Amino acid sequence: MKAMLIEVDDETAARLERVAPARSRRRSEFIRRAIRQALWEVEEAATAEAYRRQPDSAAAYLDPAAWEPAGGKGRTGRRSRR
Repeated sequence: MKAMLIEVDDETAARLERVAPARSRRRSEFIRRAIRQALWEVEEAATAEAYRRQPDSAAAYLDPAAWEPAGGKGRTGRRSRR
């Protein structure tokens, strides 16, 4: 894991202390999760923008029938008793 040193303003530091006190050893995990969440949101926004610029065509959608086995002999949803 790579260590990083960041600076935050006093208000942010105080709010972080209330949510994840340093003495509880949960602060680092809290910050890692917050960073992962923020990165995920940025990636999702980029994906949404890409779809707005170039939407899927109607032909791109999957036909659920294509996933059924030939002859209609798929699972019935019942489990056999053993």
